[in-house]
Amino acid sequence: MEAMNLIPAVPELILTASLPILMLLDLFVPQKRQDITFWLSILVIGACTAVSAWLAGCGGKTVTFYGSFIADPAAQVLKLFTYAAMFLTLVYARRYVNERKLTASYLGGAFYLLALFSLLGQMATISAGDFLTLYLGIELMTFPLYTLAALKREDGKAVEAATKYFILGALGTGLMLYGISMVYGVTGAFRFAAVAQAIAGQSTNGLVMVFGIVFIVCGIAFKLGAVPFHMWLPDVYEGVPTAVTLLVSGAPKLAGFAVCLRILSQALLPMAVDWQPMLIVLAILSMALGNLAAIMQKNIKRMLAYSTIAHMGYMLLGMLSGVKMTGGSSVFYTAYGASMYYTAVYVLAVLGAFGVIMVLSQDGKEAETLDDFKGLHRRSPWMALVMMVCLFSLAGVPPLVGFYGKVTVFQAVIEAGLAWLAVIGILFAVIGGFFYLRVVKLMYLDAPADGSLVTVPKDTGTALLVNGALVVLFGILPGPLMDWCIETVRISLMM
Repeated sequence: MEAMNLIPAVPELILTASLPILMLLDLFVPQKRQDITFWLSILVIGACTAVSAWLAGCGGKTVTFYGSFIADPAAQVLKLFTYAAMFLTLVYARRYVNERKLTASYLGGAFYLLALFSLLGQMATISAGDFLTLYLGIELMTFPLYTLAALKREDGKAVEAATKYFILGALGTGLMLYGISMVYGVTGAFRFAAVAQAIAGQSTNGLVMVFGIVFIVCGIAFKLGAVPFHMWLPDVYEGVPTAVTLLVSGAPKLAGFAVCLRILSQALLPMAVDWQPMLIVLAILSMALGNLAAIMQKNIKRMLAYSTIAHMGYMLLGMLSGVKMTGGSSVFYTAYGASMYYTAVYVLAVLGAFGVIMVLSQDGKEAETLDDFKGLHRRSPWMALVMMVCLFSLAGVPPLVGFYGKVTVFQAVIEAGLAWLAVIGILFAVIGGFFYLRVVKLMYLDAPADGSLVTVPKDTGTALLVNGALVVLFGILPGPLMDWCIETVRISLMM
């Protein structure tokens, strides 16, 4: 462990140094030239990507800043996924933000700057080596999202959604902090490695630790939107501007996986017998309510919110499967690698779906109801194709990447000796396919309510086509990405 090695934290330092500069420059950017802030934000993300890619190529695992910062392969890969997600988010959101005047008047480039602040929080969360850094990273990630949710102060629906988001987000944070305080009180340690060592040494009060784990798992479930802590998710997805919905639904889910990985598989792995049943309950409830409730929705953003709840249940299947090592350490690494892979491909598909929604939300009109997608293939064949590919991937239809993601998760569950849980997951996945197919049916079989053609900016159209192509490519050739996820987890979690 190195005390002050700055090299592993160079991406964070680049973003931290860039944000004040961008904020000052944005003050002098004319209102009609707010795209300057957009392009500078893209440039900063590119710089962070280049450095993280170089660090990932170096391999190895470095723990610095007195154990509070971990730069391991899992962190570098998750950061690369996060940069890609944030890049696509900003590209998809640019026209929407300009048309909705989210960069007008006193707001300036606040949308892009707050998105970068949230990105910095996600990076800190991914590399957290102790509970304090993890907490600070989560708060830095979510507070800009609270602000963005309330950006349209004249919209009562958005303000209501932002209020719910803030209050319930604070409640989830409070639960997690209460659990962390219990763990610290028992172990006397904040660092994940030290907590695991204290628990393994059997020098802890088991009852207090169990209570602490319960509160921590509840806090994690709040952040992920897992049932029964999901009540904020549909209202926020529906109420806030679609660009903000994409910010909430995309990259932060990768940071949510990192929270699970750091806390459950590193700090609290010796207590897995206590938290594994909790995750089983959360996963089953999330898959059940998410898929069943989505069927009844007529608002596509709300439908995708319940879809997110279900997908977080599938992600938790991989997390809970890694602790029952009936097949040896290879099963341990495969389970967590499958969970990382599933989270990444879910984010890729949901970004494409929301990207199409934002393209259709033009000329002051929001494309939020299912009827807005009627006959889309006649208005824009390419957008209909991209939407269909992304929805089929979310449904788990072969040969798209979402199918392989579900297969790997279910395989990990079976190898962990929980075949009955895999059967439940498959059952709800089949049920959930209905609401995705309904949207595809509307796009291809129904007559359009609006016969006007859809205009797509070149950068947005190119990004959407690349996004859809990756969903297909990684589905046909899933091996390299899956192997990469498993190998990074193996190196990162090796004792």
